[in-house]
Amino acid sequence: MSDELKPCPNCESPYSYFMSEEVYVCPECSHEWNPNAIEEEQGLKVLDANGNRLSDGDTVIVNRTLPVKGSPKPIKSGTKVKNIRLKEGDHNIDCKIDGFGKMSLKSQFVNKA
Repeated sequence: MSDELKPCPNCESPYSYFMSEEVYVCPECSHEWNPNAIEEEQGLKVLDANGNRLSDGDTVIVNRTLPVKGSPKPIKSGTKVKNIRLKEGDHNIDCKIDGFGKMSLKSQFVNKA
C-alpha cells in the first residue's frame, strides 16, 4: 500500500482515507473506490452546476434565465435541452433548443435531468 492519499475521483476532495483491502473512502461525498481498478478516462470531464458529470447525449435543464445575443427573448429557466454534445472551451455544451436553434451553453448554467 502506498502511504500517499488519493484524491476522490468523484468530487476531487483531497481528504480521502484508506479503509481496507485497497478501498479508499471520501468523507465529503461518501464515494468508495479502488485506485488500482480505476482506469484513466479519456475525453472531457464536464460538470453541471451541481457537480454531476455530463456526457454526450444527456438531457439537461437550464437553471437560470439566459439572455441570447440577437434574440428578443431569453432562454427561460427550466428549459429542457435534449441530446447535448460536449466540447472544449468556455461554452462547453453544443445543443439545439426549440425556438432558438443551434447554440452553445456553459455547463455552470445547467443541471443534469
